[in-house]
Amino acid sequence: MDLDPTTYLASISPYHLRQPPQAEHSWLQIKLKYVNTSTTNDFFLLLSRIILIRKLITPSPFPILPTHLNNLSLSLAKEMGILKDDGVVYKPVNQIDLGPHSDEVYLHADVKAPRMTGIVAKIFVYFLEMKIIGNVLLYFLKKNNRIQKLVSFAVLEESPLYVPLHPYEVNADLKEGEESKCGLSSSSSSSAERVEESKDYCLESLLSQDLTSNTNFHRWTIMDYSRAYTSRTITPHMVAQRLVSAIMQSSGPGMGMSFFINYESRDILKQATESTLRYERGEPISVLDGVPIAVKDEIDCMPYPTTGGTRWLHKVRPCKEDARCVERLRSCGAILVGKTNMHELGAGTSGINPHYGTSRNPYDPNRICGGSSSGSAGVVCAGLCPVALGVDGGGSVRMPAALCGVVGLKPSFGRIPHSGVIPWNWTVGMVGILAGTVEDSLIVYAAMSGEAETHQPTMQPKLYLPILKPCNQLPSIKLAKSNEWFNDCSDEIRICCLSALDNLHKRYGWETVEVTIPDIEAMRLAHYVTIGSECTTSLAHHLENQDKSESGVDVRVALSAYGAFNSRDYLNAQRIRNRQMKIHEKILSMADVIVTPTVGITAYEIKDDAKTGELDYINGAALVRYSIAGNFLGLPAVTVPIGYDKSGLPIGIQFIGKPWSEAMLIQIAYATEALCKAAYRKPKVYYDLLTET
Repeated sequence: MDLDPTTYLASISPYHLRQPPQAEHSWLQIKLKYVNTSTTNDFFLLLSRIILIRKLITPSPFPILPTHLNNLSLSLAKEMGILKDDGVVYKPVNQIDLGPHSDEVYLHADVKAPRMTGIVAKIFVYFLEMKIIGNVLLYFLKKNNRIQKLVSFAVLEESPLYVPLHPYEVNADLKEGEESKCGLSSSSSSSAERVEESKDYCLESLLSQDLTSNTNFHRWTIMDYSRAYTSRTITPHMVAQRLVSAIMQSSGPGMGMSFFINYESRDILKQATESTLRYERGEPISVLDGVPIAVKDEIDCMPYPTTGGTRWLHKVRPCKEDARCVERLRSCGAILVGKTNMHELGAGTSGINPHYGTSRNPYDPNRICGGSSSGSAGVVCAGLCPVALGVDGGGSVRMPAALCGVVGLKPSFGRIPHSGVIPWNWTVGMVGILAGTVEDSLIVYAAMSGEAETHQPTMQPKLYLPILKPCNQLPSIKLAKSNEWFNDCSDEIRICCLSALDNLHKRYGWETVEVTIPDIEAMRLAHYVTIGSECTTSLAHHLENQDKSESGVDVRVALSAYGAFNSRDYLNAQRIRNRQMKIHEKILSMADVIVTPTVGITAYEIKDDAKTGELDYINGAALVRYSIAGNFLGLPAVTVPIGYDKSGLPIGIQFIGKPWSEAMLIQIAYATEALCKAAYRKPKVYYDLLTET
């Protein structure tokens, strides 16, 4: 039995919700197995208060005694603290000890929200969307999750910083004197020219190597596709036929991998035919000619609508032309194969989508890919494309890349043009790259990078591309590591990442510098306020006329929470951004990069009750734990697969760089990949488009 939450809650007394469910509500008892038991009591106590308020303002068959009114007033006055919390007082940045023995206290994420699905989630959303009761509930959520203490009522001296733009320094891309060792590519040159320069200069030392030797598993690269086409071993049209067949198989009954929201076989084959003809004439545009690339359904790509993972957004925001990043890939001859699945509105970390299905992890199809660029991570992991595009607003490229065992690169804010991307996170979202190898991420980065849009208030530096050198020619690298933050993950991830650092030291002599990065949790919450405020502001006009039932319960909760942020919340979040910008500038003056695990947990199981959406903020906080600086502060970051847990699920390590230091990050990622790739494993779901018939 599945009752409508309005009908049921109108007939149940507050007393019942204060007590454990009785026999007459056995259906609710069954549903409670989907709620984290450690927070169930708090959940029902909160609901009882809300229902009591509801009965004060609506007719009810249950009598309300005077003592109820007194208790309600006392309870609200006591728990709301007259609608004000004492905010934390932050030290001036110049008084903070950033060394390893600092007295700064590391705050673990203390998420006060149970996992909810089904009828319980519907009940929660029902109350949250009520004007009066929803405000009360949202107040408690902000208070209990420390947003008020750490952000809203915080006391700090910094002024707001609204956009994470970084002034260009001559040596920002590489260490002083290293520029001459790279293939310098002018930002004014065409995308195809930059791609060819990256091949001729940056990959020169790799072209003669047998990259499949001494490895358990080798992913086909862009260069593999290009060589196969040039040698006539296979044609782009043949690959496209295999690709379409593989997409249909992976999407069909029995598998249901749900990697794509939209693809058109005829359009894929048309592009492939044109590419095949170019190779037959001996006139391929670049090494990307004929290479399949998928695009997250947050980025405009003709001829597809851009849904943002929703059932409605494409109806009010039609796609009229390619996004700038897609346009640049198309100009290189790449085959754009369709729009990949994502978490609805990008408002989650799991990739669970009630409208288009949940993208499943090729290493274990019973587990998540992560989000929000879930489908993009899945198609690369499964071998359908060597590269896919994502958008990273809060780790949305790096998290799924790590969970699926692929490379995830998020460039500096402004490095890749953002035009043609759904504008719902102006200052934290950036187009990113998911690739099977670091080499492929470099080629696509070269294709898409260039001058930012004309409205950007500062000029970005020239584009430097790293020469992927043999491992014995690497410079000495200093890695900043904040111990308590680094260790705030599962034991298996911590041990794997520490082992990787030890191997990097033994093989290359890289040094780990112990530091303390303060107020990580405050930065996470300030980012949440920022991305939420930007999302609701950008969508406000559409949401006013939108049928809420067309959105999943998790998105409805997220939008309600986002709408609860006020000007004080937002302004203090931007002051925290400014503060963290100064802190990270100091940290990065001590080292070349910051090193962390990419996520706090490996991919978790997709439960049967999550088909209509899932509220799981505890796992969400663990997944996003190490991602925020890259988005909130506009810093470049990259994740590289380094191993697996006991269940065979991938583990990634992350490097966060100085502004505009993509060249160094890619070189570091390449060296790390070289150290670990001999142990890479083939996913359970994998398609070989070059050799299998």
